[in-house]
Amino acid sequence: MKMNYVVLGTNDLDAATKFYDALFDQSGVMQIGATDRMVYWQVGEAAFAIASPYDGEAATRGNGTMIGLDVGSSGEVDRLHAKVLELGGGGTDEGAPSQKGPRYSGYVRDLDQNKLCIYA
Repeated sequence: MKMNYVVLGTNDLDAATKFYDALFDQSGVMQIGATDRMVYWQVGEAAFAIASPYDGEAATRGNGTMIGLDVGSSGEVDRLHAKVLELGGGGTDEGAPSQKGPRYSGYVRDLDQNKLCIYA
């Protein structure tokens, strides 16, 4: 078994799309499609999507939920962590980039408060 995609909920599809387009710019992650409630990006076999919840209820952050993004180098961790903070609008710092155990990582939240670990 291998994990090959993740979907995060959003309450503002347009704002979240702009946020992730800007975050993924220069990372090789390409937007590959969209519907009225979902936007999809892909790199290799891995896919990432944001979606307005199917049940029509508000998207909420998962307490204890975190998505890890392996970006390949400590420099890229630093760049993307700073990019989230630069994008503002709700993107927040949850832990500055540093060596944490075996990985160099930084933690942030997106516009909908979904927690991301950016690591190398």
